[in-house]
Amino acid sequence: MALAGCRTEQTLVAPDPHLDRMVDQPKAMPYGESPALPRGMTMQTPPEGAVPFDTPETSSLVATGTSGGVYADRVPIPVDRALLETGRARFEVFCATCHGMLGDGASVVASHMELRKPPSLLVPPASTDAIGEQFHTVVNGYGLMPSYRVQLGIHDAWAVVAYLGALRLSQRARLRDLPADVRERLAQEAP
Repeated sequence: MALAGCRTEQTLVAPDPHLDRMVDQPKAMPYGESPALPRGMTMQTPPEGAVPFDTPETSSLVATGTSGGVYADRVPIPVDRALLETGRARFEVFCATCHGMLGDGASVVASHMELRKPPSLLVPPASTDAIGEQFHTVVNGYGLMPSYRVQLGIHDAWAVVAYLGALRLSQRARLRDLPADVRERLAQEAP
């Protein structure tokens, strides 16, 4: 009686011959030839700047901000104007919401945070943290601040840290410490 409910004719029927094309179809195999692609090969040279996904992108110092358990004391990637511009753009999107455009902790969001306001990044203790510790905070979060590991890659996180250093310098720069040509230009622009 129990076997009467089983229908074996479907399992014994040969597959639809039209499905054979799914099994045996033209495709490019690794290391194979392909006249439609450059150099006539299936595998191509990766584009300029491509990073393999299955190998470490950078050194431990760059990836974590630490080396031998000690925080980095300087940004371990080349700092140039492009990096600072990237840092400024990322800071304004991800950090300024809470820490303010100047990093002073003054923002609309901060004014509505009753329990614990975001700190100023321009004065101690945040301003005296080691560079690697600042990177660690950006990547992993701290207290109420979430991790920005997903939103910012390693390069962008270092860019934010580098920009923050430039922002701190700009807030306490003295006129007499500027180069002569910059002082002259500022004197001409002054009212």
